[in-house]
Amino acid sequence: MTIKVNGKDLNFQDSITVIELLKHQKVKMPDYVTVQLNDKIIPKEEFGTIVVKDNDIVEFLYFMGGGIS
Repeated sequence: MTIKVNGKDLNFQDSITVIELLKHQKVKMPDYVTVQLNDKIIPKEEFGTIVVKDNDIVEFLYFMGGGIS
């Protein structure tokens, strides 16, 4: 199966859950990442149950706080 992750095509032999994909991609600080799957935000509590399918588009989004000091 082929999926697109942050704009890059990745190939996997079998289906993969969102949490497995985060581990495979060695995402740092997975507790702070927002996952968008086919333009929908996935709740963190569903990372272990949502399965990424062939031709899905996944984006890992990081929101950073900031301001003027």
